[in-house]
Amino acid sequence: MQTINTYNIIDCLLIAYMAFAAIQLGYYWIVFGRFVFSKHMTGSGKDYPVSVVLSAKNEYSSLKKNLPLILNQDYPAFEVVVVNDASDDETIFLLEDLSREYKHLKVVTITQDLNFFKGKKFPLSLGIKSASHEHLLLTDADCTPAGKNWISTMVSGFSDEKEVVLGYGKYNETKGFLNKIIRYETAFTALQYFSLTLWGIPYMGVGRNLAYRKRLFIENKGFVSHYNVSSGDDDLFINKVANKKNTFVQYSPESFTLSLPKITYRSWWNQKRRHLTTGKYYKFKHKVILGGYSLSYLLFLALFIVLLVLNFAPQIVLILFAVRLLSQLVVTHMTFKKLQEKKLLLISPVIELIITLIYPVMVSINLVFKESKWK
Repeated sequence: MQTINTYNIIDCLLIAYMAFAAIQLGYYWIVFGRFVFSKHMTGSGKDYPVSVVLSAKNEYSSLKKNLPLILNQDYPAFEVVVVNDASDDETIFLLEDLSREYKHLKVVTITQDLNFFKGKKFPLSLGIKSASHEHLLLTDADCTPAGKNWISTMVSGFSDEKEVVLGYGKYNETKGFLNKIIRYETAFTALQYFSLTLWGIPYMGVGRNLAYRKRLFIENKGFVSHYNVSSGDDDLFINKVANKKNTFVQYSPESFTLSLPKITYRSWWNQKRRHLTTGKYYKFKHKVILGGYSLSYLLFLALFIVLLVLNFAPQIVLILFAVRLLSQLVVTHMTFKKLQEKKLLLISPVIELIITLIYPVMVSINLVFKESKWK
């Protein structure tokens, strides 16, 4: 009787393993397949007047490099609104010099640090409210446009129906394993939010490269509902205002921005901890979809190890593992190709495993300790 019960339990474990494998394959070929097999939509192509808005706090070097590239975009009607968030470096002098040279640069200065507000939501709100145009394009001071057609390519996603345009914010390729982790995580996150948007379930965007109408911001009272969270000026706002009809996915290479990634594990760790504080504010359906992928992957791996140790149906166990791994490699290869990410494919299964194990630790730590402050 005991032997029979034991085999029944192991049979149940194998069935569960097969079920989690099926869930994983469903995510890769059905959910994520919506992006990797999609043909890029060209958008309306209309030249809407646009306000590029960014907030900068002690970003002199980044502004010196990137602001002229934004100001010299090949676009007929645009302004650039820079909010100087109580910087104590030479930012103010740089902005004064550039303002004399570029008449379409508008500078909003915050003279003192408002400690009762977290993150960059307050300065961004001032920049958005100061914007002259209805169509907004948001980025960060450390973001470099992919070329002179960045504004035109992002704005082409707008139409009478489309009020939100989700772009891709790449990180520069440098040496080291940390850089691969950052670039993989960025590409995989884009795969998720692009795919779900194409399925009609938009849930986030990235503030490095994001566009929406000013009316959406005003009517939804900006960031008021989540001012207490340092992050979320991008994903929590989009989670609130985006829907299947009003959101456009823009992943043409000309629409990309490029940023310098973190160079130490500690700074990356603090950044990811801060970003993960927003997940609990997502809509329930988004939590289920995103959590379902990670949880099914963890349980799939756990059962894979258990069944191998028990040496139960090893052929089936290994075949399913290989099919899942091959599916991951194929889908991520197609994703990396679309997003122009290089030298990540072979190491991607290892990075995914590391991230999947680390994120629950970060979330647990956030429950005990206060989140990291925005610079």
